Amino acid sequence: MSVLVDASTRVVVQGITGHQGTVHTAQMRAFGTHVVAGVTPGKAGSTVEGVPVFDAVRDAVERTGANASCIFVPAPFAKDALLEAVDAGIRLCVIVTEHIPFHDMLVMYRYARANGARIIGPNCPGIAAPGKAKVGIIPNVVFRPGRVGVISRSGTLTYEIVNGIKEHGLGQSTCIGLGGDPVVGTSFVDALPFFEADPETDLLVLVGEIGGTAEEDAAEYIQHHFSKPVVAYIAGRAAPPGKRMGHAGAIIARGRGTAATKVAALDRAGARVARFPYEVPQMVAEIVAARAPR
Repeated sequence: MSVLVDASTRVVVQGITGHQGTVHTAQMRAFGTHVVAGVTPGKAGSTVEGVPVFDAVRDAVERTGANASCIFVPAPFAKDALLEAVDAGIRLCVIVTEHIPFHDMLVMYRYARANGARIIGPNCPGIAAPGKAKVGIIPNVVFRPGRVGVISRSGTLTYEIVNGIKEHGLGQSTCIGLGGDPVVGTSFVDALPFFEADPETDLLVLVGEIGGTAEEDAAEYIQHHFSKPVVAYIAGRAAPPGKRMGHAGAIIARGRGTAATKVAALDRAGARVARFPYEVPQMVAEIVAARAPR
């Protein structure tokens, strides 16, 4: 078992004929993902990396049984791409695209939720379950199958920390990059129940950053509903007050969403909170060693 993706995941890549779509289709296939179709209007009948291309998502679903989408469509057209995927029956949509207008994402979020679909992203690196499937752009080389779950708002920190876990001789069950925009399709609180229920996840790494209250909300959930050990890292401890750092959602306002408030909330919830990214794999290894049979 894994979280949201597994060996049965069949991916359609929307925007497959663009540079990013082509490159990451090859990488997803190298990871072992079943990329079964691509969609670019007007390119039906062609192939990319051996994957057949269709004009519409519905055609791809009917012909290949695709059940997940990876969206590389440019921001002005991302809303239409998401609505098309949901209307075609896709129930997991990973949106890599950045700079999607705020109001477009509000429409996309509500439409997906109303139709039983889940969005990961936008502006995210995607999701990966080593040995099973990857939907997105997280580098293949950082992974190793294992029992550590990872949820992160930061793409680069995801890669660094996941690679550190591997270098400590451990591996990951599932890694989800949530994205750093103000409105995302899946939050920490949305993802936590999946990892709690996953028998292949023994502990969880949570990577957050300044801005918003997603980490405080996650800490509240962890304190009352999450039974597995949690190691956390919050980026932005040195951020000047009121400044945005990195993502569009990483802005502190009215004394909320600071690194200090997030760290304090996670501390109260019983998580071990690292001061620096390199400490996270060390803490994970210590927890694994402490829980190992003697």
